[in-house]
Amino acid sequence: MDIGTIAGFVVGMVFVVMGIMANSSIGSFIDVGSIQIVVGGSFSALLVNYPLGDVLGIAKVLTKAIKNSEYNPGQIIDKVIDLANVARREGLLALEEAVTEVNDDFLKKGVMLIVDGTDPELVKNILETEIVNLADRHKRGRGMFDALGSLTPAFGMVGTLVGLVAMLQGLDDPSSIGPNMAVALLTTFYGSLLANLLYIPLSGKLALKSDEEILVREIMIEGLLSIQAGENPRTIEEKLKAFLSPTVRKSLKTSEGEE
Repeated sequence: MDIGTIAGFVVGMVFVVMGIMANSSIGSFIDVGSIQIVVGGSFSALLVNYPLGDVLGIAKVLTKAIKNSEYNPGQIIDKVIDLANVARREGLLALEEAVTEVNDDFLKKGVMLIVDGTDPELVKNILETEIVNLADRHKRGRGMFDALGSLTPAFGMVGTLVGLVAMLQGLDDPSSIGPNMAVALLTTFYGSLLANLLYIPLSGKLALKSDEEILVREIMIEGLLSIQAGENPRTIEEKLKAFLSPTVRKSLKTSEGEE
């Protein structure tokens, strides 16, 4: 689990609560009607904007945002180099047996295409099409959080208008003006808080995880095509490390030295 994502939200809420308690009480910032307008309204609008199946799958997208990354570029490079060594010693057909130890479906598919003697250009096109579709799926899931990030402040304003109407209708009762005005402002507060502390940051985290996964896929493609071309495993390793930042490359070298 990605502790940073959860810690960021929790710490943010703690600071908000501390700020409230410094000047008021928590109870005065809780209003069920305002929560219903902001949360219920934004998710209802999301149903209008996206197919039902996508909205029902939002929990799965959320899980992906708070989970640790499944992809370690260093491990992927090691796996590709292992396959390159097998191909260099025993030939490309030997990869069919070696691929049984590969857990990643994308890498396994690429290896089987090579074993089947598929043209390198076709291998590249097939795998790159997979990446394009992967990016589209990620963009669709991320888009729901982008939508919620814009919808919740909007419904906060809707709640504010509802509260103002109620306040204006009760002008003949001065004691109701304060509570109605408070409800009006609370909906704006809820909308801004959810958008800026939850939905928009989650969208950003999903974008980063998507970029990481696509980078790993691109490393796999380059490695597989190099294996198919019969390149030296050491050359392949240096070529794949070029995809990584200098800091990550240095950490890989350090771990290799420790081993």
